[in-house]
Amino acid sequence: MLTTRLGIQSWCFRSCKETGQVIESLKRCGVDRIELCGIHIDLAHARETLKQYADNGIRISSFGVNGFSTDEAAARKVFEFAVMADFPAISADLAPGALDLVEKLCAEYGRKIAIHNHGRRHRLGPVLTLEELFSRSSENIGLCLDTAWMLDSGEDPLAIARKFRSRLYGTHIKDFVFDRAGRPEDVVVGTGNLDLSAYLAYLRDTDYQGYLTLEYEGDADNPVPALKECVEAIRNA
Repeated sequence: MLTTRLGIQSWCFRSCKETGQVIESLKRCGVDRIELCGIHIDLAHARETLKQYADNGIRISSFGVNGFSTDEAAARKVFEFAVMADFPAISADLAPGALDLVEKLCAEYGRKIAIHNHGRRHRLGPVLTLEELFSRSSENIGLCLDTAWMLDSGEDPLAIARKFRSRLYGTHIKDFVFDRAGRPEDVVVGTGNLDLSAYLAYLRDTDYQGYLTLEYEGDADNPVPALKECVEAIRNA
């Protein structure tokens, strides 16, 4: 069942500084998977942190959004972590010139890169840019489709999921409303511009196998109440 694979982006818990606090917040949300971001793990001491999550029955679904440059040593640490934590795709942003390096490392480590679209102002946010990137890359390079930021780009997330079905390795379930100036605001998923039911129905109907990550950036000091509403909305959609 799709929603049994639901995780939460650890950035939602950015006010938590200790792994134990993140674990407790995650449990309060009723979820047992997490997509870790860099503020919640030191890759130099990853084994200790992974053991703490494993001991609490929590699985790591991905890591990121990690920015890849042409620094091979730094990139290798991320791929080594993906192997250690046993997840198949890394949420990523690619700097210009980084594609050849990540292609090489994907082949070497048996992992995939999932490009995170980050809205109309982001270099890899527009759909045309993603099309161009995928046209010159192997299938090791795919998409982490962030539904809210795809809305920010003026696109229908469901249509883009269909368009890039073969390259859809991850998704961030996130929802926005926009003010008159076009500025976005996080809301409980399904209460803004995202057609949550249709999007999740598509993922179910196509037997989507990528990671499913809830992201809500509001209420940074107390995100659990809204995240619990989001989890319920996803499970009931």
